[in-house]
Amino acid sequence: MNGIKDAEEFFQQSAGKWRSQRTTHHLPFRRAETGGSDISVDFLLKDHPRIVEICKMHEFDPSLAIGGAFVSWEGAMAWDKEGEDHKGDTVFALIPDPENPRKGQLLRERGYAEIVPVAGHYEMDEDDGLILITEYETMSVTERFWFASPDLRLRTSTVQRFGGFNTATFCTELRVTEPSSQEKSEDNKEAIAAITGW
Repeated sequence: MNGIKDAEEFFQQSAGKWRSQRTTHHLPFRRAETGGSDISVDFLLKDHPRIVEICKMHEFDPSLAIGGAFVSWEGAMAWDKEGEDHKGDTVFALIPDPENPRKGQLLRERGYAEIVPVAGHYEMDEDDGLILITEYETMSVTERFWFASPDLRLRTSTVQRFGGFNTATFCTELRVTEPSSQEKSEDNKEAIAAITGW
C-alpha cells in the first residue's frame, strides 16, 4: 500500500464492511478466548451533523474537526453467557494537532471499554499504523490498527484495569467484498497465513 498521510485518510480507507476474527488473551488466567464480529465503517465529512454534535458534546469547536466515522458492530465471543452480546455503534471525530496532522484527539460518542462519551489521543506511527490511547475511569486502553493490504486490516489492543486485570487482543479484519473478487480473497488468505501462521 502507498503511505497514509494522516488519520483522516486512514478512516477513509477503513470505510466499508469488515469481518473480524478475534483472539483475546486473559492474562491473569493464562487463557485465550476466540470470537468474531461484523463491523461497518462509514466515513463522515467534517460538517456532518453527527461530527458537529460530538464536538459540541466534548466542548470542542466543530470547525477544528477534519472528519470522522460512524462505526457499528455485532459479534460473539466463546465465553459469552446466555443473552450476552457484543453489539453497538459509536461516532468518532478527529481533532488534529495544529502542529502535527498525524496526531491529535479522537472524540468518541461512546467507548469500547465503557459506555460513556470519551476523548482519547491518536497518532500515526512511522509504519502508518493508527495508535489510539484512551483513559477511562477504571482502565487504560491502547489500540493499534494497520493495513496489511487494502482489504486486510489488523488490530491489537491491550486493556489494563487499574485493579490489575489485563487483557491483550489480536484481530484480523477482512473487507467484505463481492464474490467476484476471488483474486483478492486468495491474496488476503495468504497474507493472514503469513502473519498468523494459520
